[in-house]
Amino acid sequence: MTEPIISVSGLRGIVGESLTPEVAMRYVAAFAATLPPGPIVVSRDGRATGPMLASAVQSGLMAVGRDVLDGGIAATPTLGVLVRTHHAAGGVQISASHNPPQYNGIKLFSGEGRVIPAGPGRGVLSAYREGKVTWVSHDQLGKLQRLEETTSEHLKLLLATVDVESIRQKKFRVLLDSNRGAGSLLGAKLLEALGCEVVLLGGEPDGQFEHPPEPTAENLQTVTRKVQSARADIGFCQDPDADRLAIIDETGRYIGEEYTLAICVDHILRQRKGPVVTNCATSRMAQDLAERYGVPFFRSAVGEANVVDEMLARNAVFGGEGNGGPIDPRVGLVRDSFVGMALVLAAMTTRGKKISELADELPRYEIRKTTVKLPPEKLPVAFAGLQQRFPDARADRLDGLRLDWPDQWLIVRGSNTEPIVRAIAEAPTAAAAEELCRAAAEVVTKV
Repeated sequence: MTEPIISVSGLRGIVGESLTPEVAMRYVAAFAATLPPGPIVVSRDGRATGPMLASAVQSGLMAVGRDVLDGGIAATPTLGVLVRTHHAAGGVQISASHNPPQYNGIKLFSGEGRVIPAGPGRGVLSAYREGKVTWVSHDQLGKLQRLEETTSEHLKLLLATVDVESIRQKKFRVLLDSNRGAGSLLGAKLLEALGCEVVLLGGEPDGQFEHPPEPTAENLQTVTRKVQSARADIGFCQDPDADRLAIIDETGRYIGEEYTLAICVDHILRQRKGPVVTNCATSRMAQDLAERYGVPFFRSAVGEANVVDEMLARNAVFGGEGNGGPIDPRVGLVRDSFVGMALVLAAMTTRGKKISELADELPRYEIRKTTVKLPPEKLPVAFAGLQQRFPDARADRLDGLRLDWPDQWLIVRGSNTEPIVRAIAEAPTAAAAEELCRAAAEVVTKV
């Protein structure tokens, strides 16, 4: 790998190879050039390479004349709150999300406290690739200020969305697995404020992951056993920057990330009605729930910024992505594992049910995924072949090709960084979802 993987909202790469201090400085300098006047907040997850990259990012910003507010270790959704609280021009989160330890990355935030949309993101990318940076003279350097307190405003916003006293009376026993990422800093405070007895795993945010960082069933096998042995009412599992949340029920069963969003949507729509938005690769559980409660449902292209754009356009009461990323506009326009924790505990409280019961009463689907090698120039032919193969499906080209049936769907999308296509299928049974993926792969490989 010779250069980082770059999207319109950020970049990531292997530290010391594709992601170097020079790359980080040039990238944030390009970002700063697109922003209005004002300070820029910089924070990071707990990765071991974070302090080095934070120093490079802060130096790069100060070297182009921008004041920097250092948020230290903070969750990605907390950065969004900090940007708004301090009326900053923008923000930079240093995190590689769920990628392995050798990776790190940079995610860019606008002054609205959200991941920057595609338009401004393309401007940053263009400026970065042009490579023109105007470093200021010694008397125009920006200043660095350390933020001493970073979680209180985020915590306040979260608690305002639920009936705190009702949850406190339940005295839930909760296992929180932060896996040595940034999530424990606010996660433990939130759960304690909700009267929970907290069993904390990986609470030291040093990036020394105790299991692979993506919160999947395979990676959380040791945690599922610990939830059961701890006799916890629920297990919450975060990714390193705490914008995703997976759930384990009281029996030690991995419920997963898709159910995080669905349980939150169900709870929200029982309280207040309004439009719901998810991306086009998220489980149809959210759509089913929107139909059940008689509210509008909308899909966006894949990507947090796209979901937020659609939420704003539709004045949505809730949204998110099926990777365990709920977005509650009352708290912020960022995927937020803490939103998930607060709302799931509120759902358990108001319904008087265990988390396993809440999950089991939702519409049941199975999702399967596969990848096929394919050069990007062959995508149009592949899409045409898929529509011929499935003439009875409703086709949508919002993001790649999505094919819908009454009780199942298939989406095929090209990768932005590799010569492959990804196929995701959801159906009432695993066998049906696997067959859709198999059929899609068969069509694509013949292109």
